[in-house]
Amino acid sequence: MRTFGVEEEFLIVDPQNGSPVPLAGDILRLHGAGLQGVAPPVGPTLAIELQQEQVEVITSPHSRLSGLAAEIRAGRSYADSLARKAGARIAALATSPLAVTPHATNTERYDALLEKFALTAREQLTCGYHVHVSVDSDEEGVAVLDRIRSWLPVLTALSSNSPFWNGADSGYASFRTQAWNRWSSAGPTDVFGSAAAYHSLVADLSGTGVVMNPDFDARLSVRHPTVEIRVSDVCLDARDSVLIAALVRALVETAAREWQSGQLPDMVSATVLRQATWRSSRFGLHGELLDPITHKPATAAHVLGALLAHVRDALEETGDALYATDGLQRIFSQGTGAARQRQAYERTGSFAGVVAYATGVTHLDPADHQHNGEPYLASEAGTAALVAG
Repeated sequence: MRTFGVEEEFLIVDPQNGSPVPLAGDILRLHGAGLQGVAPPVGPTLAIELQQEQVEVITSPHSRLSGLAAEIRAGRSYADSLARKAGARIAALATSPLAVTPHATNTERYDALLEKFALTAREQLTCGYHVHVSVDSDEEGVAVLDRIRSWLPVLTALSSNSPFWNGADSGYASFRTQAWNRWSSAGPTDVFGSAAAYHSLVADLSGTGVVMNPDFDARLSVRHPTVEIRVSDVCLDARDSVLIAALVRALVETAAREWQSGQLPDMVSATVLRQATWRSSRFGLHGELLDPITHKPATAAHVLGALLAHVRDALEETGDALYATDGLQRIFSQGTGAARQRQAYERTGSFAGVVAYATGVTHLDPADHQHNGEPYLASEAGTAALVAG
């Protein structure tokens, strides 16, 4: 069974007014100090990011979904306990609803990024969700990258959790995707065909003097024997984080089997895939997406059903099929993080209210969801559409 782990990036926010606050350094110092009462759980670790208004929580590798789910919840709780000590909270928001001028983290690497990419880097306060899945070799890893490309925009739609930007509704479900794709090497890739071709392109990109480690939607990790899938917003609800991880592992396993059986990858161009990503970013699950097989517009229910059918065998073998089916039905009926943020704005009439709501959901235990005023009531039509594919 393939192992997998995740990286979740969170906003650090003022608990009174919801504004992002530059306290990552304080939180990391508390993490290093191991203060009594906030000792780190086994597994999750914290790391700095480009801006001081965000912090990253990294899990250890797991083979079982239940173990990963427990560590995701523990990591959120631990990071928030440190943030509270610093006078803040963490919120699973992929962009800040309130206007903010970020404060860059001063390291040699980030200083170089700021110098080179100017406003793009200065404005880049976005929180993503990365899933690492183990592979046996670079050759297998690149074969996987070639065969999961068409399915990645579906994950963007599912995880969409960034409707607001700079104090306004962006009109997008995942505006983080729009902001992120301003980086020079971000986005989908064409089929590589071999590990040698992948490494050759990475070397060519490095030779331009613009990028060292490309920001592809999915790539080989430079530190671990994994593929790293990078298309998702940080998920408002920890259950969605767990679902995305289960789907990503199943996509990787399915792709590896296709490669082993000699099945060729879909040769659709990266330009067309960029349109699929745009649709997912714009609409989430509240508009037509591109079918990952035909690359023509289709309903979100149809696309989610196609994804579930594509990875069902892999999900069954890891014991994750029921969780994935229930999770897809839940999001389809209850809404993505973006939809829930907009509902919070309608209820509260303020972006501070959105942040307060998001902070609460970020730290909900699964057992508490039945009490949060948003019961899971999957529609019969939606359920039937997803199960039928």
